[in-house]
Amino acid sequence: MISKAINRVKALVRRAQVTRATFYGIISVGLRFITAPVTVTVIMANFTSDLQGYYYTFTSVLALSVFVELGFSKIITYFAAHEWAKLSFDPNGRIIGDADALSRLVSLGQATCRWYLVGGIVVIFGIGAAGYVFFLKSPNVGIAWASPWFALCLVSGINFALMPVWSLLEGCNQVAQIYLFRMVGVALTVLSVWAAIYLGAGLWTGSISITVLLIWSAIFCWRYRRFIEPFLRRPTGPRVSWWGEIWQVQWRTALSYMSGYFTAQAFTPILFYFHGPIVAGQFGMTFSVICAVGTFSAMWSAPRGPEFAMMIARKEYKAMDQLLYRILKVALVVSLLAGLCIWSLIYVLNMMNHPFTVRLLPPGTVAILLLGIIVANVLTPASVYLRAHKREPFVVISLAYGVLVGLFSLVLGIRFSSVGIAVAYLGSNLIFFPVRLWIFYYCRREWHRV
Repeated sequence: MISKAINRVKALVRRAQVTRATFYGIISVGLRFITAPVTVTVIMANFTSDLQGYYYTFTSVLALSVFVELGFSKIITYFAAHEWAKLSFDPNGRIIGDADALSRLVSLGQATCRWYLVGGIVVIFGIGAAGYVFFLKSPNVGIAWASPWFALCLVSGINFALMPVWSLLEGCNQVAQIYLFRMVGVALTVLSVWAAIYLGAGLWTGSISITVLLIWSAIFCWRYRRFIEPFLRRPTGPRVSWWGEIWQVQWRTALSYMSGYFTAQAFTPILFYFHGPIVAGQFGMTFSVICAVGTFSAMWSAPRGPEFAMMIARKEYKAMDQLLYRILKVALVVSLLAGLCIWSLIYVLNMMNHPFTVRLLPPGTVAILLLGIIVANVLTPASVYLRAHKREPFVVISLAYGVLVGLFSLVLGIRFSSVGIAVAYLGSNLIFFPVRLWIFYYCRREWHRV
């Protein structure tokens, strides 16, 4: 009886396309979702409305690091996965297999680490200075923000420099382990945020939580010390050409990711500048919860990127298509259910006239944002599928989309505040959805011709 029940559960899990990495990712998002009410309660109990606005705007301004990262982490993962198709680990955790593939993988890792080291410095000093100027010219409400801001930039820059390690490991088929690392990281971050806020850290909370994450990162890296060893030596065989291979994909991906800032992170700074920290805090807190819909549904597709890349290297196109369509169905159902749960919770809180509602957006605005994020993320599995080919077909559409969302948000946000930005977000996603769908079908047909 018990064995039959277990077999049914396993069959259901397989039908739902839940791999180990997906499971860890679901737990990570689930932790964020479950702990979000506690985090909101802790923030409301210990932060003023103005301090809440600064707290969430810190995060949005720091997201300018996308202009430094330029989506390179995903490119690394796909390039590494193509090489890993000829490599593996020995029992001691060392890389074995085709010598040329190993040499190319090492050259990729070394070039990447140099890029991210410079990027980390830019985050510390460049974004630090830009944020200082932004907050200096914003409404003065008597909050000491300068020192916490520079501390946040410092630890974020160090964390930024470590990003290629995770991307390389993910590309080298360590997807489940990386998602386990992230799952533990989420738990540690949440706990450190609660503790820091409760102990009165205020705006220092962000830098404290990232410092805790850095300690966990160092512990995790030690486990893969033998994997890291070859990257400390000069490659003796063929190398990945930065300009001939990587740059041809990177510049397109970079433009797509830069436009992404205007479709997710620019909203809070706009509201902060034109409507003050209280309105920005309401939007920032609400949107951080709503983004869980996209993050949650992405757990079915993001871990499959390296798997898609290795299938492409072996030309297993039919199997790729079957896997993609199964993931698309599950991701859509998950998005709709998650969105319904979030809206229902906020609606019930408003019906009860709960004091939390003054820190959140009203249900009508939340519904518009939820529809926007579902439309924006429903084709995420298809994007992962295409980018696993080491190509970026969305560059033009992403630029146009980013410009449209940015302009609409600025114009409508100034005039209609949060509801204006919500309408701009939903409208832009509805306009570009059919175009993204056409690009997917066109590229899939053209790239898989024999």
